[in-house]
Amino acid sequence: MSEQPTVYVDGRTLSPQEVLMVAKRQAKVAVSEDAWPSIHAARSVVDRIVTTGETVYGINTGFGALVHERISNEDLAALQLNLIRSHATAIGDNMAVEAVRAMMVVRLNSLCKGHSGIHPDCIRQLVLYLNNGVHPAVPRIGSLGASGDLAPLSHLALTLIGEGEVLIDGEPVPTKKVLFDKGLVAVELTAKDGLSLINGTSQMTAYAAIAYQELSELLVLADLILAASMDARSCSLTPSRPEVHQARPHSGQTMIAQRLRTILSGSGILNGHVDCDRVQDAYSFRCAPQVHGAVYESFQRLEEVLRIELNSATDNPLIFPEPDNPGTHEVVSQGNFHGEIIALTCDAMSLAAFELGSISERRMDQMLDPSRSELPPFLAKNSGLESGLMIVQYVAGSSLAEMHGHAAPRSAFSTTTSAGQEDHVSMGATAAWNLRCAVQRLSEVLACELLIASEALEYAKHQSSPHVRGLIQRVRTVSGPLVADRSTSAELKQLATSLRTGGWLARIEAEHGRLPR
Repeated sequence: MSEQPTVYVDGRTLSPQEVLMVAKRQAKVAVSEDAWPSIHAARSVVDRIVTTGETVYGINTGFGALVHERISNEDLAALQLNLIRSHATAIGDNMAVEAVRAMMVVRLNSLCKGHSGIHPDCIRQLVLYLNNGVHPAVPRIGSLGASGDLAPLSHLALTLIGEGEVLIDGEPVPTKKVLFDKGLVAVELTAKDGLSLINGTSQMTAYAAIAYQELSELLVLADLILAASMDARSCSLTPSRPEVHQARPHSGQTMIAQRLRTILSGSGILNGHVDCDRVQDAYSFRCAPQVHGAVYESFQRLEEVLRIELNSATDNPLIFPEPDNPGTHEVVSQGNFHGEIIALTCDAMSLAAFELGSISERRMDQMLDPSRSELPPFLAKNSGLESGLMIVQYVAGSSLAEMHGHAAPRSAFSTTTSAGQEDHVSMGATAAWNLRCAVQRLSEVLACELLIASEALEYAKHQSSPHVRGLIQRVRTVSGPLVADRSTSAELKQLATSLRTGGWLARIEAEHGRLPR
């Protein structure tokens, strides 16, 4: 077996793809040599403050509303321990290992940016845990998305010091036992270490990165599914002509129109009805570039925000060393821990995902209704005696109803905490988790459309395009054509999973050509 690749974290260049490689245990982690000078420089500021006795928030004071409480040097280690123990109060189901690993590498990269002042031993401990498969048991619920993802990250930090629990085969096991079994040693916290570990946007960014990575393929597959449905309904490609979109040059709709032209290039079905008397297709087909394109632009915004957030310092206070002019001004209290940008962006993407699911469900109706499709009712082989794919649309509607709930903005709620000191929060972690759920539901709706389009194409007199045929070939490895009524539950679930994570797009593009991005 070949050696795993290594993702080098430096606080500046981490990508969503690298986060997912680490999350899925497809890569090891190492700190770039270029990162260490900044890490040490910031740490030297903390050490100097402790030595000189200057009073600085986050280093030798209480936290939040207790900011004015001065802590003696003898109690600084206990202050950090107490911070982590008291804040490890999250509830709900444990985060999946993939999400925990994503959160760990996001936190690690932020600390490597060199503005946190954390002791290098804590950074090394995170690397050891990732590379040795030590995965903290982290209850998902507890972050308000401001002051960072405090409660979930505290459960992570608790395991670094040998406390709390880690997951072994999905079950929580005392951290001390696992460290002993693996020959690892808990880290000892010093001034500011605990605060640096838990004060950041790492949970919300991790969930946003996972959602982004799944959407990066799912949105292209959604256009392939759209193209399959267009050929199944003998729709026109004329609304995707370049000059149409030059007349209204939004980048998203222009891209989707180009993608549709590429996907349907070589379609015998398309060429077979060039001279038909149909004037206009239904909006769910004719306006697809405008709708899918708007969704694509929301996705581009998610990508832009995520790439910045992954390589940002998001704890408080931050340290900006000035070796030639030392002083308390090197430590700056600020608000980079506030997750509003993640919250609003994830909320917008959740709404966009709902719109994509909504138009997909309308296309299903077009294919199943014989008065419009000129196909057998519900694509049944023996209509009346059999129901065909009637209930597949119902299932899509049920998933869509849940997506409607996910479309409601989580960032629209705030609550005042910490005796009024923290009086506006983002709910960024909730919004990012909500997007993660919306993506799963979207894959289910698209799986329903794909199953229906695949069956409708069985009645076509001509072949569809190579790209669409490649997609249908993938479907037929999971779900064969209808011969008689059967349960399609397991098939739909497998199709949805494959659309999100199955590598179908890479296979189709390898065989038939890369689609425009």
